[in-house]
Amino acid sequence: MKYREHFDRQVTCEDVWIPTRDGRTHLHARIWRPTDAETNPVPALLEYLPYRKTDWTAPRDAQRHPWYAGHGYASVRVDIRGHGDSEGTPGDEYDAQELADGVDVVNWLAEQPWCTGKVGMFGISWGGFNSLQIAALAPEPLKAIVTVCSTDDRYDNDVHYTGGAVLGIDMLAWAGTMLAFAARPPDPTSVGKDRWLPMWRERLEALDPFLHTWLAHQQRDDYWRHGSVCEDYTAIDAAVLAVGGWNDPYRDTVLRLVEHLPDDRVRGIVGPWSHQYPDRGLPPGPAIGFLQETLRWWDQHLKGEDTGIMREPKLRAWLNDPVPPATSYDVMPGRWVGDDNWPSPSVSWDERPLGGTGTGAAAPVLVRSPQHTGLDAGRFFPFGNASDLPPDQREEDGRSVCFDSAPLDARVEILGRPRVRLRLDSATPRAHVVARVCDVAPDGSSTLVTRGVLNLLSRHGRDRAVEWTPGTYETVEFELNGIGYAFPPGHRIRVAVSDTYWPWVWPHGERGQLTVLPAESALLLPVRDPASDEDEDEDEHEGRGPIRFEEPEQAPPLPVTYERPAEATPERLVTYDVAKGEWTLEVDPNYGGSRVYPDGLRYEESARETYRIRADDPLSAVAVSEWTIRLRRGDDWDAEIMTRTELRATATEFIMDSRMETRADGETVVKRAWHRTTPRTSA
Repeated sequence: MKYREHFDRQVTCEDVWIPTRDGRTHLHARIWRPTDAETNPVPALLEYLPYRKTDWTAPRDAQRHPWYAGHGYASVRVDIRGHGDSEGTPGDEYDAQELADGVDVVNWLAEQPWCTGKVGMFGISWGGFNSLQIAALAPEPLKAIVTVCSTDDRYDNDVHYTGGAVLGIDMLAWAGTMLAFAARPPDPTSVGKDRWLPMWRERLEALDPFLHTWLAHQQRDDYWRHGSVCEDYTAIDAAVLAVGGWNDPYRDTVLRLVEHLPDDRVRGIVGPWSHQYPDRGLPPGPAIGFLQETLRWWDQHLKGEDTGIMREPKLRAWLNDPVPPATSYDVMPGRWVGDDNWPSPSVSWDERPLGGTGTGAAAPVLVRSPQHTGLDAGRFFPFGNASDLPPDQREEDGRSVCFDSAPLDARVEILGRPRVRLRLDSATPRAHVVARVCDVAPDGSSTLVTRGVLNLLSRHGRDRAVEWTPGTYETVEFELNGIGYAFPPGHRIRVAVSDTYWPWVWPHGERGQLTVLPAESALLLPVRDPASDEDEDEDEHEGRGPIRFEEPEQAPPLPVTYERPAEATPERLVTYDVAKGEWTLEVDPNYGGSRVYPDGLRYEESARETYRIRADDPLSAVAVSEWTIRLRRGDDWDAEIMTRTELRATATEFIMDSRMETRADGETVVKRAWHRTTPRTSA
């Protein structure tokens, strides 16, 4: 990593209040811009988040906002209404108020004397989401965005549902996380010593756990269509640079955006990365000069300079070389490949029947997995930590029904979203089917390549629930997550099928069984012709050459001290109670822990997620999220937040229990508890 301390333009930083259209609520912003911008105006770049610029994202903000400012931009970090130091009360994620406020901020920035009138937006995860969504509202000054690790489909490609099934692991965990995050107070140094406590009380009294709303909408309805730009890609006028990682759950959005947006307004990059900016150097690498690459995007679309970025391939993707299974890789071996069109003419479909030669499974097979199948799934949101990625899949394969190819005669490279077609019958009206594709080495080790889920209730569309008629065979086909991967000669391609995947997928209320007809089922692989790399210099982009990125460069890091706990607990711990037949997964999400900031702020954070299930009982599933957060600065300020969120279910309803306690200087400020139930309509 190169840290750049000197730039062509000197940088100043200031905190300001930005008005919104209601005339009552102001959003708190931090602006880095060239000191001479009022006489030499610059475009503005906006990052718009609920994650608190004064503490939680401050280290990350220091890496990129001053860097952009030094290169001739006003780089602006704004706290969303009801979060951080902004006024108002928190709402649901990406609600209409959040997006309307975002439009107001874009327009306000464009009107400032130091701004040229052109605005860009960028962000990772939440900030990537609302960048896309605000771009779909098309405020006139917004000319370009960079969206990283985000989604165009809030229902089927977010933390709530997948393949029409409830995401047991992040439906609960992220709802619990956001309850704790939304309960954090404004900082007295920003809002004033007399205002922070009344502001905190107001937002605490307005809180309602997201989990209540998310489980009230178990099918794709208008609630999920809101903010899902896949409903109308033509609404986006801004130029879109979409960035993702093969180890991030949102990577399929990059593939969809480059497919559906016009060639002159979109470019996509997918690396091997986790849910992180690709210049941070967190596993798996290699990292790239992300800031330099985005600067090319901004200069092209906000300053009108020809930077050559629109002559890059429409999609640049990292093709992973085969690797033995591991929960972390410092660097993923592989190479960059480029495609000027997506879907690419270099990719063709290779259909491989599951009952073909070498499987020995042409007769009907029964799929009835134990409920703890899925414990080796790895983290839904890999964050660059040591235990994030799926370990050796042999135990998971043993709990599934596997269909193996013969040993490969030659290397097989895939790029895109594989599909699985299954001819099956379900013994129960409600069931899931899960498919994993693994790379099986000659020594038997099994590396997870990609996977997918289908709630059979949603097989005819995510907007409806159609129960299965037991004793009836149907053909179902569903996509797996996108991937770029090379299977080497001598290895086998395995399709592992299960009807459970805990805790990623919340089980239906009745234990079922699937009967699969392998001879009428198939794996469809998007096979990329490696010869297309050799033709790259011969296409219409003469002399483009191999795909390369600069080395990472950032502004100097913020001098934050990170404090590790005296007794560190495992990030992921699986235990088995033999007498009960109960499996427990305990997870420390490890978002950064406790830290001390240069202004004296001490931010303490601990979290634990617990998932329990018995191997023979889907109704034994329980998920719990617990958080403790403390913010203090000397003897002047001391605030604590403690939350607990629990989800369980009967055969007919979900049961949600949440509680929150907050304190200031040891005295209770607000203490609340919620109990909700909702019918299991399709989950």
